Parts: sequence; structure tokens; C-alpha cells
Amino acid sequence: MSATVLVQTQGISRRYGGLMAVSGLDMEVRAGEILGLIGPNGAGKSTTFNLISGFVKPTQGRLFIDGMDVTGASPTRISKLGLVRTFQHGSLMKTLTVRDNLLIGAIGATRAGQGTERRARVAEAAAMLGLESHMQEIAGNLPHGLQRLVSIAIAFAVHPRILCLDEPLTGLNQTEAAHALGVFRQIRDKYGCAILLVEHNMKAVMAVCERIIVLHHGQLLATGTPAEIRANQSVVDAYLGVRHAR
Repeated sequence: MSATVLVQTQGISRRYGGLMAVSGLDMEVRAGEILGLIGPNGAGKSTTFNLISGFVKPTQGRLFIDGMDVTGASPTRISKLGLVRTFQHGSLMKTLTVRDNLLIGAIGATRAGQGTERRARVAEAAAMLGLESHMQEIAGNLPHGLQRLVSIAIAFAVHPRILCLDEPLTGLNQTEAAHALGVFRQIRDKYGCAILLVEHNMKAVMAVCERIIVLHHGQLLATGTPAEIRANQSVVDAYLGVRHAR
């Protein structure tokens, strides 16, 4: 039986003047999967993230969440439907403590008077990302790798059904990246959260994703399993190169 489709785009496009950043893209994010979105710089990955999270409105095409047409909906409405994203350059408030950053995420997903629920979410997110010993530290004073984890923890505290991570491994060393991949798997396995991952670390993408979408010049170039993507000559020529191909 096929997995439930949580997010679907139909011919979605975004034009900036004479530049078509994303053109006629059909894609879907399925329940319980870790899906990679890869491609060269300028391929349209960040624009695609912005389109499905509501930060950019499509020039044409449709966006559906749970089969509901949410084309043109605000980021707030889309987040309330369970799609939460991080940003390439971080999503944290650098002058606040780690605890207060996580609390911002929890507040955004709870109602007034749910203080106990908020505290539970903060503690859960800290434990998931291994941040318990840093809770009273100012987020901007942390090493880059820990700041990345704080950004993910803020999004996780919302309890999303679809978590969109924009280059979360950038600047992480090998040990930090391996830890982050373990966290992604745990979020998916324990909470059933689908993850859409934009990342240039191909070793990590191939290791953690069950399915991969490849963009090139704003268009869908290929989709398939990691093995299928590595064996796709068009993808090798456009992006992967022989180093990542088999």
C-alpha cells in the first residue's frame, strides 16, 4: 500500500522578473519518509522550500497539504497544518538562552495556559538534540555546530508532521554530522515525522534518505532511491560527478 502523501505540488513555478527559479515542479513528500532535495547551486532548492512553507507565493501551480489546496497560504497557516522549516543561516535568536529559544518554538505550537505542555516540549527537544547541558547558555555564544542543533530543536519543539531542514549540516564536522543524522532518524522513527532535507553533503544524503529529488535549472531532473540517483547519468553529469556515482 502506498504511503500517505502529506505535501504535493502540481506544476508549481516561481518567476523573478526574467528568471524562472522553479518551473512546473511536481513533487510530493510522503508520510514517514526522509526525502532529500538536491542539485547544484541555483537549482531552485531554496525557492522550493520557500514555496512549500508559504514564504514565497507561486507564480503558477498549486500546493496541497493533506490534500487541501493551500496555494498562497501564509507561513503561519501552513505551520499550523504541521509543516515547519529551518533556514539555511539558522533560525535561532542569538541573544537569548538556548532554553528561551526552545520555548519560542513550544509557544508557537501551544495555547495560553499550557505551561506544563510547553515545558515538556522544551525538555523533550533538548534531550532529542543533546542540548541539556547548554540550556542556560546564550545561543549566539555556542559553537556553530551546536547553534545548528538549536535551530533544529526549535523546529522540533513545534511537534511538526513535516520537518523541512535547509542545509542543516553546513559547517558541521564529521562527528557532529553523524550525530545529526542519528537525530533525523530518531525524529522520524519515534515521532513519525516526515523530513525533507536540502543538503550538499552527498555522503549524508545517500546514507539517510530513502528517496531523493534532483533539481536542475529549476526543473525536476530525476527522482528515485539513492542507488537509482547514483546510477542516473544525467544526475552524475549535472551534479554528482563520478566521485559520488557507482
